[in-house]
Amino acid sequence: MDGKKLEYKGGEAVKELERLTRKAGEVQEEILRKILAQNWGTQYLNKYLYMGGGGGMGDAVSQFKKRVPVITYKDIRPYILRIASGEDSNLITAHPITEIICSSGTSAGEPKLMPSIAEDLDRRTFLYNLIMPIMNQHVPGLDEGKAMYLYFVKAEMSTPCGLPARTVLTSYYKSAHFKHRPHDPFNDFTSPDAAILCYDSDQSMYCQLLAGLIHRQRVLRLGAVFASALLRSISFLERHWRDFCQDIRSGELNEGITDSGCRSAMLDLIGPLDPDLAEEIEDICSQTTSWKGIICRLWPNAKYIEAVVTGSMSQYVPALKYYSDDKLPLVCTMYASSECYFGVNVNPLCEPSEVSFTLLPNMGYFEFIPLGENGSLFMDFEEEDEEEEVPQSKLVDLVHVKVGCYYELVVTTFSGLNRYRIGDVLQVTGFHNHAPQFRFICRRNVVLSIDNDKTNEEDLHRSITAAVKRLLEPRHALLVEYTSYADTSSVPGHYVIYWEINNTIHPQEPPVSAEAVEECCIAVEEGLDYVYRRCRTNDKSVGPLEIRVVKAGTFEKLMDLFIAQGGASINQYKTPRCVKSKAALKLLNANVSSCYFSPRYPAWDA
Repeated sequence: MDGKKLEYKGGEAVKELERLTRKAGEVQEEILRKILAQNWGTQYLNKYLYMGGGGGMGDAVSQFKKRVPVITYKDIRPYILRIASGEDSNLITAHPITEIICSSGTSAGEPKLMPSIAEDLDRRTFLYNLIMPIMNQHVPGLDEGKAMYLYFVKAEMSTPCGLPARTVLTSYYKSAHFKHRPHDPFNDFTSPDAAILCYDSDQSMYCQLLAGLIHRQRVLRLGAVFASALLRSISFLERHWRDFCQDIRSGELNEGITDSGCRSAMLDLIGPLDPDLAEEIEDICSQTTSWKGIICRLWPNAKYIEAVVTGSMSQYVPALKYYSDDKLPLVCTMYASSECYFGVNVNPLCEPSEVSFTLLPNMGYFEFIPLGENGSLFMDFEEEDEEEEVPQSKLVDLVHVKVGCYYELVVTTFSGLNRYRIGDVLQVTGFHNHAPQFRFICRRNVVLSIDNDKTNEEDLHRSITAAVKRLLEPRHALLVEYTSYADTSSVPGHYVIYWEINNTIHPQEPPVSAEAVEECCIAVEEGLDYVYRRCRTNDKSVGPLEIRVVKAGTFEKLMDLFIAQGGASINQYKTPRCVKSKAALKLLNANVSSCYFSPRYPAWDA
């Protein structure tokens, strides 16, 4: 990628976005030609392509589209492991692989290892540099204050040959691109870099929240990468606000902060004692019967909250609205993964349910597996196995997708992924110039299944959301988090949903009754698809759905478990909507406080 593109700022960045999207088809073809020119001689592509006939790169493109197969992680994993063990990067890419990117592992159940070359950081930075120019078009004055973003890193490992293995966000935060970012108003963060780069997540959280409180009057935007991390920070704040007040009042830092970098940076930030600020924070945190609107009270000048609120993260929208008293827009700016960064939201103030991402055609070469349109989407899910071979002729390129249709994303990158299935299901919502805009639907491989039923992530989320809205929210209870698994230890097997419920948002209200949770069980079942309800009611091949209510803090323990197992950082963690890990199930079951079953069969029409 042309390094000078990293210099695009402000209006120039927006102009570059417009240029790329107006010429999306041309840019995509050029990207594919460049990838093939670079990687033509690799061992992987040599299996499918040959250099002959004098056709040049035009012939290469034609051969690629006809011969290179669509793959999943299991197909490329042996090559990545060989490189991680010391073999040459030329197995899959002509450029040296500089690091291995570890996915979170919380969507599919285990971390994936992805190759990364130095140029990948340029592409990620290019996308990051588009965010603030887009936001500034919609929210003026953001250069007049600070950004309180809660960012976290994960301790990195090394491969057998010495390559660093780390999460994509840790890679970026530790890079020169982040450390030496321009000192302009849009990069004025409340958190010192030392706090972000601290491997101890509790110390990092403590220092970043303390820094945000010290600058509370100057914070104009706040957030985290994922909504779940932001909500975890509010829970942390609720437990530690007295400690923060003590630090500010005394001008000293809590003795529990032992990381030398954090300690030095925070002592410089705390400065002289500030009893007035401590009293302000104490008044806000102590003189309230609930924490509704706490974000707006602590950071009164904030203009929006930024976090991923699409897909499984949409579960957190009600909680974020509760803590902000529904006064701040929830902004989701970009779409990215460990494999590749994809696109940006050019309409960032839209409702979370309306978020669409414009795919940037210079990020990689994008193709799409059609999954149907409108109601046929989930029928296609049932008919097509993820591991089944996808004919090359079935793929659709970026500019020829159709509005309203559903697709699975396939990507080809400079770092050696060729026609790799990302596993994300997207729906086309429109176009920005000639670049399509997509709504993230779900991950293909997150399903519950007992018999012929196949419940995908969106179906499960939609049915739970509807049940909560109808049966929990009127009782002043908040669903903090959920996950599930298919229990086949008895016959027939059944769905188990783990719920963590907050009954304390209105202390005067009684806890949710057993009858109400049982009604939630049947409401969730009735929100699931035709096949599930048929299996329950007619075939009797699926047993009654069970909700297991877990103790407060259980899902934070689950997050800690997955992080400790070497997958995601707090930044990257997403609660798995279907749990398969024995350790995770053991933790969840050890924290169950009560169990409820669906009291009757769901309605089903033959």
